[in-house]
Amino acid sequence: MRCLSGRYRLGPKLGQGGMASVWRAHDDVLDREVAVKLLTPEHTADPDAFDRARNEARSGARFAHPNVVSVYDFGTSRRGGRGTAYLVMELVEGPLLVEAMRAGPLDWQVAGRICAEVGAGLAAAHGHGIVHRDVKPANIVLTAAGAKILDFGVAARVGLPSEPVLFGTPAYLAPERLDGGPASPAADVYALGVLLYQCLTGRIPWPVDTDAQVLHAHRFTPPAGLPPIDGLPPEIAELCAACLSKVPELRPTAVALALILSAAVDVPVHVPPVLAHRPAVEPAAHAALDAPTLTV
Repeated sequence: MRCLSGRYRLGPKLGQGGMASVWRAHDDVLDREVAVKLLTPEHTADPDAFDRARNEARSGARFAHPNVVSVYDFGTSRRGGRGTAYLVMELVEGPLLVEAMRAGPLDWQVAGRICAEVGAGLAAAHGHGIVHRDVKPANIVLTAAGAKILDFGVAARVGLPSEPVLFGTPAYLAPERLDGGPASPAADVYALGVLLYQCLTGRIPWPVDTDAQVLHAHRFTPPAGLPPIDGLPPEIAELCAACLSKVPELRPTAVALALILSAAVDVPVHVPPVLAHRPAVEPAAHAALDAPTLTV
């Protein structure tokens, strides 16, 4: 069994992508099972690919949240004279959301719970100044403990100016990103709005066939309204439409989205509290203040 840096003992391969493979591994130091994402030697030698892997590690390590896959370590190892970069993550088991959606639309309560949990994870990222920039079904894993967000490889700090290369997946790109806007939490909320619509209907909100058509639709075409869905609370339909607004300022925050969906499906989520500023009160009035006001 190959051992990375004298610590991570690789076991069976869990998956293979174009840039990296993912392996089940044992951390001999902390005596626990982990997942190791191993870049190919060619991509380790590619500065852009290496930077994306390191960015994924740094972004994921900035915070911890039950709906985000935890990052434990990043390093490089040499074997046979060839360098390999690796990322050590929490080992999670379950299907990707993209696999669960192949059978068609999800039950609205299941869709609401998944998107509430993804919204809570995004809210935590946004609270630490991180924008994911690639929210999509292939980056969400469904575990026994709930949905978890994967892959912060193209994440950016809030306010980062636009780059020459547009990162992300066309079906989920907010219109302001296409126009060169800086990284913002509102763009993640837009992508989650597309995802919510897709979970509920089995398709994205525009009748398009090509990437060029979907990019044009993001900019200029209003999204289709949700079709009638038995039992769907009106607040979920209204929330989905608000997330898909062409105007970033009109979209809800990830905190608001998570709380509205969690209330609609009666599932608790972990969101960062936002305490409202209130004018000072007389000491006698403090007894009436049972808890700080939560605003979103």
